Amino acid sequence: MMPQSHFYAALLAGAVFCTALAVIGGVLTNLSPWYYNLRQPPWKPPDWAFGAIWTTVFICFTFAIAYAWEAAGQNLRTMMLWAIGINGSLNIAWSAIFFTLKRPALALVEVVIFWFSIVALLYVLGSASKIAIFLLLPYILWVSIAAFLNFEIVRLNRT
Repeated sequence: MMPQSHFYAALLAGAVFCTALAVIGGVLTNLSPWYYNLRQPPWKPPDWAFGAIWTTVFICFTFAIAYAWEAAGQNLRTMMLWAIGINGSLNIAWSAIFFTLKRPALALVEVVIFWFSIVALLYVLGSASKIAIFLLLPYILWVSIAAFLNFEIVRLNRT
C-alpha cells in the first residue's frame, strides 16, 4: 500500500520537529570543562557516538509520527500532538538541566518523567500504527541507556 498525502505531510512535519529538537538539544549540550571533569563510567559511549545515536533515534521518530498520523483519526491525532509536544519539551529540558544548569541529580529525576513520556508515545502512536511501535523502540532503548548513564554519573560524583 502506497502512503497517502497525509503520510508525506506528517513526514515533513515530523522531520521539522525532530530537527528542531536536535538543534536545540545540540545547542544546550555544552561539553564544557565541567562536563569533562565529571567522573564517568567506563562503559560510557564516546562523545561522537551521541550525535549518531540521536540522529538515528530522530529519523525513526520522524517515520513513527508519519505512519501513526496517516492511520489515526482526528481524536487520536489531537492526543498524538499532545504526546509529541510533551515529549519534545521533556527531551529539551533534560539537556538544559544536565548541561546548562549543570544539575545531573535533577536531570536524573527529569529523565524518569521523560522516559514515561516515551511510553506514552508508544501507547498513543502505537494505537494507530504497529509500525510506529517498532520505530520508537530505539528511542526508549537509548533513553533507558542515557538514564542509566545519568544515574552512574550522579553516583560517581557524589561529594
